[in-house]
Parts: sequence; structure tokens; C-alpha cells
Amino acid sequence: MKVVTVVGARPQFIKAAPVGRALRRAGHREILVHTGQHYDDDMADVFFRELDIPAPSVNLEIGSGAHGAQTGQMLMRLEEVLLSERPEWVLIYGDTNSTLAGALAAAKLQIPLAHVEAGMRSYNRRMPEEINRVVSDHLSDLLFSPTRTGVANLQKEGITKGVHLVGDVMYDALRLFLPVASKQSTILKTLGLEPASYALMTVHRAGTVDSEERLSQLFERLADAPLPIVFPAHPRTRKRIEALGLLHKMPAQILIIPPVGYFDMLVLESKASLVLTDSGGVQREAFFLAVPSVILRGETEWPELISCGASVLAGEDFAALRIIKSPETKSVSPADLFGRGDASDRIVGALKECQ
Repeated sequence: MKVVTVVGARPQFIKAAPVGRALRRAGHREILVHTGQHYDDDMADVFFRELDIPAPSVNLEIGSGAHGAQTGQMLMRLEEVLLSERPEWVLIYGDTNSTLAGALAAAKLQIPLAHVEAGMRSYNRRMPEEINRVVSDHLSDLLFSPTRTGVANLQKEGITKGVHLVGDVMYDALRLFLPVASKQSTILKTLGLEPASYALMTVHRAGTVDSEERLSQLFERLADAPLPIVFPAHPRTRKRIEALGLLHKMPAQILIIPPVGYFDMLVLESKASLVLTDSGGVQREAFFLAVPSVILRGETEWPELISCGASVLAGEDFAALRIIKSPETKSVSPADLFGRGDASDRIVGALKECQ
């Protein structure tokens, strides 16, 4: 079985790592296509090295750009690859422009399409990611949902055929790589941090990063934070902060650092006392690591984290950050919500069965 896997952003590299291993273990051929949506060492290359992902078979090197232009270039180039390779499946992940381009290219060429992380919904159409995931789901032949909520969301939209509840491949990846990260990462020593002495923050979504008002609100809410906040800044986030002249408004207790690799991020998450994030992946990783989190948004695609008490929503104006308080987590294990860590094998099995 030949599978073309389309990735382009760091969360997709993480998700694709355990699935790629499962494909190779089962004797299948994977053609890994990197769109180049994330393209520098900190955002891409380090993940391929750490996660032992084979070098991409094709790197489209699209780079950054406006949504329409970026997606259009990806679509044009992916169509060429798919016409050449003619795989049994095209495999896409998550909700980025790379996801949407892969979905459109496969659908237009009538090549079977499988979507990993199907059924996630924020019900906020202002988010580009929401558009990407909805369109991708409605074009897919196989839909691999990580949660029961995802399956229910698809049913509400009339999608029942080809839906599989498999669990979360990010949990697979964390179980696979956390022991290695714990041995190899020196990030705490480098930053002079002690476990549980800091909070960790990530911010990258356009709804916050592109708004001077929202970024200013965020920094204002964190001005009285009772502990240091380590902030690995996405390059685009850093550029926006600088362009908006907000570096001087950043509270002194926020330590802004360059992006970190997967191993360093896992260690920073696992040793933090609290995680502040607008990232869907970081929300779940914090839960897997039993670290409470505050979601820097007004909604989330992962409502299970709210209902079990692992996370709280900061709200559109970050009002919940006036007093940073750790949520009180109920006794819920990752397996209760996100599967047993065998999502990758389930995905490969379903691809083979439906070939």
C-alpha cells in the first residue's frame, strides 16, 4: 500500500511520526510531502531529527504567505505530486492550510482521502483552522477521530460513513518520546529553572497574534502573575509583537525565548506548574502530563479538558487571567478520553482494510 502523507506545520510532524512508524512497521510505503508551511530549523528541521522522521520525499518549499495564496500554491504543487505518485491513500492531519490543500488536491483527483484528527470543532468560523477542518472532513473518505466528541460532531453534520474512533496520535507520540526527551533535554538547566517554579505560555493563533488590542490585553492580565512565565515565541508571533511595538508592554516576569524542539517542549510542559496556551496540541499534552492549563481563547475544540477540570478558558478578553489559578482536575486518565496510545496502529489497520 502506497500512502502520500501531507504535512507542513510542527504539530503535524509530531502527529505523523508515530503513524509513519506504524506504516513502515506494517510494510507499507509512505511518500512524505512537506509543504514548507513551517520551514526554518526551529519550526521544522529539528522535529524531523528528534522524531526520527525520514527526510521528506518531496519538499514543496511554499513558505509563508496570505491564506489564499499559500493554499493555492500548495494545491497546485500537490496535484503534480499526486498525479505522479497515484497513491492508494492521501493522509492529512489537523487543520492547517496544508491540511486543506491536501484535501482539495486528493478530492479533485478522486484519490481516497483520510483525515487524522477529524471531527474537531470550535464552532467559531472566524478561525481559519475551523474552515480548514470542516472542509477537510466533508471531503474525506476515512475520518479518524481522537474523541467521542469528534464522532458526535461529525454525526451532527451528517457524516457517519468511514468514521473511526481511534484515539489521539499525539498521545501515541508523547508516550513514545517522553522517556527520550527526559534523558536528552537540558532546557531547564539552560534557562536556570527548577521544576514547578514557572508557568509555560504559547501563543500563535491569528485571532490573538494579529490584534494589538488582544495582545495588549493578554500582557496586561499577566502583569501580576505570581511566577515567571516562559514564553517560546513562534517566529510570526515574535514579529507581530515587535511590529506592534508591544515588547515594552510585556511584563518583566515573561521570559521570551526562541521556539524549542519537541523534546525541550515536552520537558518544559512536564515540569511547569501551569500551562497557558491557545494551541490545541499543547492543551492535550499538558493534560497527558497531568499539568493544569489555561486556554487563551473563548472556546476550545477539546471540551473534554474543560469538563474534567484539567483546563479553564481564559475568555475572549482573558478575564480568567486576572488571578492565575490552577484548575482542579478530576480523577480522569488520558485513556478515558483519548485512547490507549495505539491510535497509529488503528489508523494503519483501517487504511489497509479499506484499501
